[in-house]
Amino acid sequence: MVMLQPRSSGLFTTLEAGNSHEPSCRHCRDQRFWRWRGAASDCRTPVFELVYAAGEGSAGSRLADRYPGVPDSLAGMVIEKWDPAALPKLDLLFASLPTGTSAAALARVPGEVRIVDVGGDHRHVEGWAYGLADVWPDRIEGQTRVANPGCYPAATLNALAPLLVDRLIEPGNIVVDAKTGISGAGRGGGADGRFSYADCNENLQPYGLLKHVHMPEIASTIEQLSGGNAAGLVFTPHLVPMTRGVLATIYCRGRATTGECLDAARRFYAGRAFVRATEKPPQTKWATGSNLSFVSYAADPERNLVIAMGVVDNLGKGAAGQAVQNANLMFGLPETAGLEGMPVWP
Repeated sequence: MVMLQPRSSGLFTTLEAGNSHEPSCRHCRDQRFWRWRGAASDCRTPVFELVYAAGEGSAGSRLADRYPGVPDSLAGMVIEKWDPAALPKLDLLFASLPTGTSAAALARVPGEVRIVDVGGDHRHVEGWAYGLADVWPDRIEGQTRVANPGCYPAATLNALAPLLVDRLIEPGNIVVDAKTGISGAGRGGGADGRFSYADCNENLQPYGLLKHVHMPEIASTIEQLSGGNAAGLVFTPHLVPMTRGVLATIYCRGRATTGECLDAARRFYAGRAFVRATEKPPQTKWATGSNLSFVSYAADPERNLVIAMGVVDNLGKGAAGQAVQNANLMFGLPETAGLEGMPVWP
């Protein structure tokens, strides 16, 4: 799909979104393709060139039929049928399949092809680096297999990481209350219509209670960051009537002050291009259309309470933006290549 320059024979590919999924970024395949494409084509240096696209239900369509705003040079490109056994010669593959289906498919991809998997099958799996790029860039550099974090974990873990590393909060009994926009469900509104306009407009829906697929990913990362036990973790996602964005409000136990939390985040992310620690509680619109991540904190030591807040664009840092960031790290490119655009405002 995208050629890495000045290397030769380098292609990226991705897959199209299905029509019946939970509203979780792991399924948002149509949107992700064009966030990837957009991030690559916006780069002001000759890093990426789009040369190949593959899909399932969209196979046979021209790119311009699916995405009318693509450049003229790409408009006539035809989306090919996804078949991991019949790929052209590749340097790097972006894959985004529904959780539970990518492991078998990507096992058929030749070992010399580097992969960023935006699906959920390879997160914290042996042989795959976990691509939490702002927290563990050194673990991603030079890797051949990287598992992109989910959208909710991206917002949650960026906010928690500085506090866990500095032991400002307890790793257990953390409560995550998260909200996301409808684009995380992909195109089509779902087979049962749950994500149609009529169902989502002026409505707030909790879902995935007690068993959301991102729970193990969040718990495992908390334990790695803290060296402790994440027992008692509660994660409750909600679907809100907006197009994109994730806000995670996270309740933790700890005696730190608000200032200590902010100082920890500013130290932890010093020199990191995409994370902003702000005194003002973050808003989803701050990150729209970007790879930025906003974190903030409010703490009351007398109540043994720390509230951490994290915001990302679910299609940017929560999916395609972080995927491109991981690809840059994998190939030794500037981490910010193609990702320095400002958020869309208002």
